[in-house]
Amino acid sequence: MRLRLVLTLLAACSGTVPATAEPWRDGFVPRIEALALMQTLNASLLASRSATATLEKWCADHKMSAEPKIVARRVAGIEQQPSVETRRRLDVSDAEPVKYRRVQLACGDHVLSEADNWYVPGRLSDEMNRTLETTETPFGKAIAPLQPFRRTIDMKMRWSPLPEGWELSTLPTASPEKASGALSIPHDLFEHTAVVYARDQRPLSEVHETYTREILDFPAPLAAAPRE
Repeated sequence: MRLRLVLTLLAACSGTVPATAEPWRDGFVPRIEALALMQTLNASLLASRSATATLEKWCADHKMSAEPKIVARRVAGIEQQPSVETRRRLDVSDAEPVKYRRVQLACGDHVLSEADNWYVPGRLSDEMNRTLETTETPFGKAIAPLQPFRRTIDMKMRWSPLPEGWELSTLPTASPEKASGALSIPHDLFEHTAVVYARDQRPLSEVHETYTREILDFPAPLAAAPRE
């Protein structure tokens, strides 16, 4: 028993065991930290060619899973036709097929984002289409041979840890902040809508992504931990 405990502690120190998340404590400092983390991931996604690669790095950096690999879990029973604007952005006619899939992009037990994806199967290889239809491979990985990149066309923050006008309020500075229970974090944090292009600038898909509170599902920074 003692040997098993020692091995477990050694594995945790080596980073092979995912971090165990505890509820974030409410308070000004934890809210600042949550906002900084959200904005860091948001900026990384906006600057990235691949949301999948960015999320895998996020998962690995924060030790959220023993295997920091993003999988696309298909959500069955949902079908959404592309809008007129989506067809225009994809540069397809009304008659050209556009396929749809809804997925949850997960790393281990953490669903980091939920995505609606409209893609043009005629611009992908047969193997890419089979991969998208029969596996949990994320879209970006499935079409990697096309050297895809993305352009974000819309971004919305769905939640801010700090209320509007917080910078004008009077904050206590004389004594350490007292923990006041768990921080209530909503499911939806921010959204991106992007068009994915092949290397030759041909549009391949439009994706709408909602990033969830599980991007923060790891132990809060030390400064956010409850104080004695």
